[in-house]
Amino acid sequence: MKLIPGSFTKRALMVGLIAGSGILAASSFAMTAGGPAGKDGCDARQGQKIHAKWEARRAEHLSELKEKLKLSPEQEAAWNTFTHATQPGMRHAGADRQAMRSEFEKLSTPQRLDKMMAMSDARRTRMLERNQAIKAFYAQLNPEQQKVFDAEAMPDPMRARGHHRFQS
Repeated sequence: MKLIPGSFTKRALMVGLIAGSGILAASSFAMTAGGPAGKDGCDARQGQKIHAKWEARRAEHLSELKEKLKLSPEQEAAWNTFTHATQPGMRHAGADRQAMRSEFEKLSTPQRLDKMMAMSDARRTRMLERNQAIKAFYAQLNPEQQKVFDAEAMPDPMRARGHHRFQS
């Protein structure tokens, strides 16, 4: 067999490319199978850590707000009702979301739409209850406390979602 000049170079290049792609594929498989984003519950634990941090920040914010409001003993019951009513609802955990997805896959499109509308109605009802609780608590505050509440209690919704305005 006669070798053509350059054919050895081409073969060596092809062998190198195939070996390199094999190594890349193997390392990619290893990362998804047992890495941080694997299906071993790491995502759920990360979500739990984030939720715990969020709850701690919420508790700290409420504690600071209560101090700044300087509530009278008569206002304590209204405060307790307010904090209880404004607690966030149950969030879907990773396993619950997976179950919800599999449930949705079994439904027809009209059934999915009805289910989504029912979920939207439940969120709206929860929001209305929360708003009523906030208004009832606000009515218990004196004008000075209302000013403090206006300034401290409710964050800017745009900032809360990470939408920061550009300043000129």
